[in-house]
Amino acid sequence: METLCTEKTPEPGAFLDILEERRRTSDLSHALRTFSPQPYKGHPPITASALNQAVLDSQHLHYIVEEIATESGEPVEVIREKASGILNEMSHNLQLSSIRLLGYTLSKVFKRAFHTVLVNEDGLNQLRQAIQEHPVILLPNHRSYMDFLVLSYIMFTYDLSMPVIAAGIALMDMMFFAPLLRRSGAFFIRRAIRADKLYWAVLSEYVRTIVRTGYAPVEFYIEGYRSRTLKSLNPKLGMIHMVLEPFFNGEVDDISLVPISISYDRVIEESLLAHELLGFPKPKESTMPISVRELAKGRINFSQHNQVPREMPQNPSEETQEFVSVMGHGVVRLQERGMVISPWSLMATILLQSPEGLGLDTLTQRTTWLRDIVLKFGTHLDWPAQVSDEEVISSNISRHRSMVCCEGGRVLLIEEQGPDGEESITPETAVFRRASIVLMCVSYRNQALHIFVRPALVALAIATTSSTKKEDVFTHFKFLQELFSNEFVFVPGMVTEDFKEGCSLLVKCGVLQASDQELVVIEHGTDTASFLRAILQPFLETYQVVFRHMTEDGVVVFAEKQYIPAVRSYCLKLILAGELQTYEALSSDMQKNVLYTLVRMTAVTKTKVGDQNEFRVDKAAIQRIADILGSIGSHVV
Repeated sequence: METLCTEKTPEPGAFLDILEERRRTSDLSHALRTFSPQPYKGHPPITASALNQAVLDSQHLHYIVEEIATESGEPVEVIREKASGILNEMSHNLQLSSIRLLGYTLSKVFKRAFHTVLVNEDGLNQLRQAIQEHPVILLPNHRSYMDFLVLSYIMFTYDLSMPVIAAGIALMDMMFFAPLLRRSGAFFIRRAIRADKLYWAVLSEYVRTIVRTGYAPVEFYIEGYRSRTLKSLNPKLGMIHMVLEPFFNGEVDDISLVPISISYDRVIEESLLAHELLGFPKPKESTMPISVRELAKGRINFSQHNQVPREMPQNPSEETQEFVSVMGHGVVRLQERGMVISPWSLMATILLQSPEGLGLDTLTQRTTWLRDIVLKFGTHLDWPAQVSDEEVISSNISRHRSMVCCEGGRVLLIEEQGPDGEESITPETAVFRRASIVLMCVSYRNQALHIFVRPALVALAIATTSSTKKEDVFTHFKFLQELFSNEFVFVPGMVTEDFKEGCSLLVKCGVLQASDQELVVIEHGTDTASFLRAILQPFLETYQVVFRHMTEDGVVVFAEKQYIPAVRSYCLKLILAGELQTYEALSSDMQKNVLYTLVRMTAVTKTKVGDQNEFRVDKAAIQRIADILGSIGSHVV
């Protein structure tokens, strides 16, 4: 899937601030202006009610309804009524009046919430053309609750067809906001729907009908849900299968996929994200278009889809599943390459390696050093022009004063404050407060993590290999990539390309001398290599600690809901005892990633018992993995 993974992303100079005009002109005039997007040429426009009727009248849904009626013994009319109720709960009711209200409101909100909203106009012009030619699927990354609002606002501002947006059913609980979202194009999806045959059939037919008719661009988060750590997540493939089925079945000539990268200098929910990861309850709550037809050439055998009537459900072939998986991972990689990184992400990466803080001058020097490295890597960096480096660093410290401060010329993470009048706290509370601030900082480091992970893995593999032979280093690299593939996004089947990319970037930044047979770290590149390895240290340490817990603990079989509290308690004890240094080990997301890594590596077996997941531990298999990782962890710095 090289074509997908090597698409060019916009140059930084192509970004324009859309709020600049909003600050000069009337928000009401902007909302009430003539809105005339160019629709998809393949089909005449239809209403939302006509769309729903087309779903209910579809042969596919009729087939499923009759099948369920036969299986359950209920009358067909009852099953059809259930299907109609599901569709009414789910479907959007897109209305221009609501779009105008949303546009007016968001103009007011964004001017208060954001200093700038930068967009790539060349990419938007390409999107405008794509919408007219083929059904379009918008695939933004998901870092904030603001994401879909930002994207809808941009589409409205540029007279682009408003998308229909897959939203979680929990948003329906928001009394005033939910109806506005529905009238602005949101359709609501329940969670854990695979086992509900009728719901799955209604949803899949609804999505396919939107795509097949070109009713509107379809927008959903390919990562499935908001990334609480702000780093990229591996894709969820259910919706991708749905939107691509009309292409596989020959109902549309092509589909345009549009990966969209949304970057924030400061995320509004930063404190909420950190507390979620520590187990506190959660409140309810651009790149160029890619042709699916071009990607599928030579990879998909379409004859299998033509042999089965379209109204009959069919499971995707192994070939199709592999194609969709590679494509989904490739889309996330393109989102990563389109990300615009802020100076604060680089500063956070440096500060996390210096828990006692750094002098302001040292932080400035280290940040500009790291800036030069990431620019060599081809990163889009939002580093202000005509501003001194010292001013850039100082302004970012001020902007992120919720987690960092400068005292006596030294920059360090602050301590989270308790309620007024609090006299004393327990050691456990002190740890969690410190962890909250650390995880807030980690979330900003994570926005830049994809830049470093491949060269860091190569640097770590070199340090842990006794020889300089490239093939031996590659063996260690491959193990590390497999181990951490729940933490970082790697396109399946491209481990060799990832290794080459990591080596190439190390050569670019003066760390590595590479030949066909050998890889040698250059003497003046040892500091950079050490810095890159240290980025991986929290992951290595957390995995080692969880492995140790699972091999030492007497429990062999446990439920998923028991796992997180047990691991968190174990990590807390080690931190209090001074045996564990990284607060990231308290992150529930990383703890879950370790568990499912062991499931993937067959050291833990997952089975379904009732409505719960149950896990059985193979302690010997975990110990073997832990032994390999232990030999690697000693070479982190």
